[in-house]
Amino acid sequence: MDAGKDCIYVVRCRDNSLYTGYTNHLERRIKQHNAGKGAKYTRARRPVTLVYTQPYPDKSQALRAEAAFKKLSKAQKEALIEDYQKGLNS
Repeated sequence: MDAGKDCIYVVRCRDNSLYTGYTNHLERRIKQHNAGKGAKYTRARRPVTLVYTQPYPDKSQALRAEAAFKKLSKAQKEALIEDYQKGLNS
């Protein structure tokens, strides 16, 4: 994902929990999480692994998508992640 590209992302934490966020620089953001400089939630749950990302045309759409994703159940999130990863491997 290019710098400057608005997207949502999901990382799996060491305790198998999921954290969803927004960024416009994905690689830097994941490095921040793993360095303990990301969200407070992920600091005690490092390392994190990127498991899902979805680009959007602009920040507004990405933030709406992030809010919608966070409202899903854990099972729904896991199903989307599984589908996403299948698409990467095909």
